[in-house]
Amino acid sequence: MILRPRREDVLSIGYYLGRIIIALGLVMLLPALFALIIGEKNPAMDFLIAVEISLVLGLTLAQICRTDKDLNWMQGMVVVSLSWIVAALLGALPFYLSGHWNSYLDACFDAMSGFATTGLILVQDLDHLSLTHNLWRHLIMFIGGQGIVIVALSFFIRGLSGAFTMYVGEGRDERILPNVIQTSRFIWLVSLVYFILGVVSLGITGMLLGLKPFSAFFQGACIFMAAFDIGGFTPHSQNILYYHSFAFELITVMIMIVGALNFKLHYCLWMGRRTEIFKNIETRGLFISIIVLFVIVGASLGGLQIYPEAAMLFRKGFYQLISAHTGTGFQTIYPAQFFGEWNQLAIIGVIFAMGLGGAVCSTTGAIKMLRLGIIYKALLEDVKRIILPEKAVIMQKYHHIKDMLLDDRQVRSALLITLSYLAIYIFGACAGVYFGYPVLNSLFESTSAAANVGLSCGITNAGMPAALKLIYILQMWAGRLEFMSIFTLIGFFIAAIRGK
Repeated sequence: MILRPRREDVLSIGYYLGRIIIALGLVMLLPALFALIIGEKNPAMDFLIAVEISLVLGLTLAQICRTDKDLNWMQGMVVVSLSWIVAALLGALPFYLSGHWNSYLDACFDAMSGFATTGLILVQDLDHLSLTHNLWRHLIMFIGGQGIVIVALSFFIRGLSGAFTMYVGEGRDERILPNVIQTSRFIWLVSLVYFILGVVSLGITGMLLGLKPFSAFFQGACIFMAAFDIGGFTPHSQNILYYHSFAFELITVMIMIVGALNFKLHYCLWMGRRTEIFKNIETRGLFISIIVLFVIVGASLGGLQIYPEAAMLFRKGFYQLISAHTGTGFQTIYPAQFFGEWNQLAIIGVIFAMGLGGAVCSTTGAIKMLRLGIIYKALLEDVKRIILPEKAVIMQKYHHIKDMLLDDRQVRSALLITLSYLAIYIFGACAGVYFGYPVLNSLFESTSAAANVGLSCGITNAGMPAALKLIYILQMWAGRLEFMSIFTLIGFFIAAIRGK
């Protein structure tokens, strides 16, 4: 029998959702203040209007649903899944008010793309977008990479013992430190330290390329937020190709790889356990996958002779592969070049890279290497059970921060998430074919959206069908949250309708 949600459930969900909305409204004060400082008056008004709407909505919801009860697992998961939808709806307000998006749906698409660290865009005339709106595009990517709930737990919501439920709901299931609030703050500490190092490196490089100091460091900050949080937004319509700099591309490759690593692994490295990067099943799987896929992509492109020099093959082939595998979405080629110059085998290699992704508890999306490692170990265990005598005791181990025994719960969870990703990749591809796009192009764009990558072969544009925009929004949302909180939200609504 399905139990109908109680009034207390609705109050708890509404109250904490309201507090997260308030937190989002306060964050929007940052670009508003930035706009006032640099003298962009119209963008400042756009953000002040969005701040007012967010604060009124959040305060009203928190007041109506005021409760002193903590969140249980179901409530926490529902709060997380709803908070990302609300964040996209409210975060889109300053975009739409700017006039650079054709519709509010297009603005919501880019807001979800930013929060989900995807990088697909529908913005018009990006090269003339205000600095303030560009800052917001990259700031929501920085927030989304760490997690909307992580931001709220770190700075705005205190004393919530049920915080771990929301932490898990955002696709993270590892505690770096004993307390979730401490874990959230460590994630921000890592991000801010790398932020300083990355912005300095990119800013100096930009100045050497001829940019003025303010522009160099502003663009460096934007590029870092997108690279470390595995996004893909840039301040220019040509993406990373705009800079035409090998040094700039090399720096972003390093930032992308760092961003694709597990935050718990970062903690081990900070604590001096540097050998962990070679022992960990995730990092070993990631580097093996990169090597294998680059052999496929490199050999395919080498046979075409479109990049005859090794340096050019790196800048065009390897860069796209790393961008795909880490889920970043930076491009040093135009979208049309994927299917205009590359052959199908190279494109399939990039699709595999996008679909596999980086590490769990990182800012990357997709299936992730730990799950693939667990499935591989489970397969080995089953093979051993067949080969070895029936009385043999088989214990399969793997190393992830520490030596761990493989159990059925881990395998079941890894398979469920993997199958969910594969299903949503195929669903989006079928939708693309339905709307008249070629099969491989549709699979490429669908995988990019659902795996939160942002590479595009040209399907994503303001003129594509509205229904396909909605499908990609749902894919970005579900892929970023890794399904469990989405399943809980669906179950919550089913229980509300059919429960007793």
